[in-house]
Amino acid sequence: MSESSHHLTDRIVLEGMQFYGFHGVNAEEKSLGQPYVVDLAVEMDLSIPGKSDRLEDTVSYTHLYRSVRKVIEGESRNLLEAAAENVAIRVLDEFPVKAVQVRVKKPRPPIKGSFVENAVVEIYRVRA
Repeated sequence: MSESSHHLTDRIVLEGMQFYGFHGVNAEEKSLGQPYVVDLAVEMDLSIPGKSDRLEDTVSYTHLYRSVRKVIEGESRNLLEAAAENVAIRVLDEFPVKAVQVRVKKPRPPIKGSFVENAVVEIYRVRA
C-alpha cells in the first residue's frame, strides 16, 4: 500500500452527538421538536498531527461538534436528507477534510401504527 493511499483512510469520528431539533414534514415535529443523534466521520491525512502532536495540525473535535450543532439545532428542514446534506456541506466548507460521512438518526419517528427505533439517513460526500 502506498503511503498516500493509506492517508485516504485516516478518519476522525464523532459518534452519538445528541441535539434537539425541529425537522420533519409534520406540523408537530416542527413545533415540538425532538432529539436527533448524529455520527460524523471526516477523512483527512492524520500523519502530520500524529507525528507533531499539535492541535493546529488537525481538526478540533469541538469545532466539528459546533458545526454540526449549528445545522441540527438551526433552520428547520422537512427531510433528514436535507439536514444531513447541510451538515456535509458545512463541514466541507469549514474544514480541510477530503471527505465527510454524516449519519442522522431520528429516534422513534412518528410513523402511524408502528414502532420504529430509529429512522436513519447516511450520506458520504467527497470534496470536489
